[in-house]
Formats: sequence, structure tokens, C-alpha cells
Amino acid sequence: MSDKRPVIGISMGDPAGIGPEICVKALFRESVYTRCRPLIVGDAALIKETVAMLGYVLQVKAIHSVSEAGFRYGCLDVLDLANVDRQALKPGEVSAMAGQAAFEAVHRLIELALTGEVDATVTAPINKESIHKAGHLFSGHTEIYAHYTHTDKYAMLLADEALRVIHVTTHVSLRKACDLCKKDRILDVIRLLDNACKQFGIPEPRLAVAGLNPHAGENGLFGDEEIQEIIPAIEEARANGFNVVGPMPPDTIFVKAVQGKFDGCVAMYHDQGHIPFKLEGFKWDNDKQTMSSVKGVNITLGLPVIRTSVDHGTAFEIAGKGIASEDAMFISIDYAIRMAQHKQL
Repeated sequence: MSDKRPVIGISMGDPAGIGPEICVKALFRESVYTRCRPLIVGDAALIKETVAMLGYVLQVKAIHSVSEAGFRYGCLDVLDLANVDRQALKPGEVSAMAGQAAFEAVHRLIELALTGEVDATVTAPINKESIHKAGHLFSGHTEIYAHYTHTDKYAMLLADEALRVIHVTTHVSLRKACDLCKKDRILDVIRLLDNACKQFGIPEPRLAVAGLNPHAGENGLFGDEEIQEIIPAIEEARANGFNVVGPMPPDTIFVKAVQGKFDGCVAMYHDQGHIPFKLEGFKWDNDKQTMSSVKGVNITLGLPVIRTSVDHGTAFEIAGKGIASEDAMFISIDYAIRMAQHKQL
């Protein structure tokens, strides 16, 4: 009988950050293996060192093709790129070497997804400065995936338990973001969000769209983007059968969403969506001066492959200390599994 568990590929992230640690910690949870067949793409020697640093009883198996993986709990399958210079690597520091290693892991992971060797991909955090030092001028994972999958229409979705937020614009200046909030783009994002919610098992998603301006423009008093672009997009979406409301004031839409009123929200720009999301999912321990829990998943919609990711950075300040939270990585794997299973239906 064939194994129905989806194959989930996980990139190790920047080797100088917490990526390797949260990969190992997440796969130390036996429940992951009951639902999927996970493998790490990265440097096997570094993963082995990470296991030792954490004091875990785990084997590390370096493989060179997915077909060599055993996919059994207690043994981490690592598609070994052998691309981390252990002598040069310094935890918590930006470097071209680390950036190149992180980029190669992501690039290889995308190739595995495009050829169907993995059913979904999960990415650990990369450092943009290190990536740039290595000569890869991308502003983040989303743009790397879009480039190598030749995707024009895509969007960033942040997902947790009750709050799901998609973005009309992401890594651009606030001034440029305002110019990019156009009817066609907003309509595309509404479609992507509705489809994503259905992949998560929500048959009839209830969607809400945030305004761009304070009070959603107050009928043109604080700006006319709502009148000129956002409302026409919502009206057309409704005409096409989507259950969507708005534009709603940005300072109230997310309060209602976390209480279950909406299944998904549309944010106009990066911080509008990220701030309420991280306020809900990130927990700061003031005594220890570190995050006690970091929850939340970043999902790129519109790609021909499945990509989920932790919604936090490389956390250089705690790299190599063994105290990073794997919560977001565990949830990212969960979303990747659910999306892969839906795709198989």
C-alpha cells in the first residue's frame, strides 16, 4: 500500500540564524511524522551539530536525492548541499557565505517542488542582507519563489488560528504602496484569499477588506482611494459571488477577525497586516528579554507550488543558544500538510 503522507521539503534558512535549530526542534516532535514525510534541504553537517547542541537523540542521514530518504521518526533526512563553511560561520553575523548557503537551499527546494519530488515546501528564515552580499538581489522569499516559478500574480498571506491576513502590497515603501492599491490588484487578492481559505477547509469563506486611509477614508474626507479603487473592487467581487465586506476601518477590522467574525482579511500594505498579526501571535518575555512564543505562518499564494514559512526573522541575537521557539515552524508544516492534502483531492 502506497504511503499517502505528503512529502514536505524544509529549507534550513540562514545557517547563522535560528533556522537550523527550529527545523530540528519541529522534527523532534513525533506527531509530524504521523502526518507527513519531512526532509530538510541544507547542510547535513550543520544539522548534525545542531542536534548535538540541543542534546537530542536523533540520527542525521545525509542524502542526495529524495528517493534515498527513509522518512522515519528519530532520523532526520537532510538533502545535503554541503555548502556551509564551518570555519567561517559565526552565529548571529551577516555574511555572503551564509547568504549563499541559504539561497541555494531555497533554490533547490523550489526545483524539487516544480519537479513534483516534494508535495509542499516550508522555509526557515533568511537574512536579506546576507542574501544581497551573496549577489542575490531579492527582497525576500516571496520574490525568490515568484522569480523561479515565473509567477506574476502572487500575494503574501499570514495565517494563525483565527486571523488570516493577505496583503495587496508588501516589500515596497509606504508611498509606493499607496500608488499600487488598484482595483484589479485588490480583486486578484480577494480571489487568492477565498481560494486559500477553501484549501484550509473553510467551504464558504467570510472575507473583509481594510481601507487604506484612517476611518476607511470617511467618504473621501481623508483620501479617495476607497472610492476610486477599493469599493469598485469589492463590488465586482460580490458580483462574482464572493462573500466580502468593506472597506472597513483598519483599526477595527482585525479586532473583529480574531474573534471569529471573518475567515480572512485583506490588508493594503505590509505593516497594516503584520502589526495586528504579530501582536496576536508573538509573546514577549520581558524578564528573559526574548520571545517566549512566536506563532504565525507566512504563505505565498498564487504560485504553482505550495510554500509556507515562519513569519519571523533569523533572530541573530539568540542564534546558537538553543532557546528559539519552533512554534511557527511546527504550524508552518501543519499548513503545508493541509494544503498538500487538499491539492491531492
